[in-house]
Amino acid sequence: MIRHILRLQKFKFLYENHHKKFRFLLAGAFNTAIGLALYPALYLALRPLGIGYIWVLVIAQIICVSISFISNKYFVFKTQGNVKLESLKFFIFHSFYLVINLIVLPIMVEIIKLNPIFAQTFFSIFIITTSYFWHNHITFKKSKGLHGV
Repeated sequence: MIRHILRLQKFKFLYENHHKKFRFLLAGAFNTAIGLALYPALYLALRPLGIGYIWVLVIAQIICVSISFISNKYFVFKTQGNVKLESLKFFIFHSFYLVINLIVLPIMVEIIKLNPIFAQTFFSIFIITTSYFWHNHITFKKSKGLHGV
């Protein structure tokens, strides 16, 4: 029982000192699950209609980035900032990665001969690992305004 209490206290200490990172991991897991499920689902559903993997990527990105913005703004960073400015920063970040993704994905599929689903999964891991730092320090950075936040 004492071990259980100590574990709970340790978890509480970790959460209190790293709550934003913890929430980011939860939202990231949620957003990653959506992204990793949506691209293959759209690819498999739209390929018979003649829609290629690049267009599927664009469609999936629009949906996933919108969901990700909402979860990051309201669950992870909980900012009260300017929604238009934050969304602009958020979409600029993800647009930059979309452009890179539009270059890298065909290389991985056409030249390296990876399946589009696997290639996109690998690229998604890269985006996930860098997004916390961008959103924490740029997109949802708390301004030092009147409230000292």
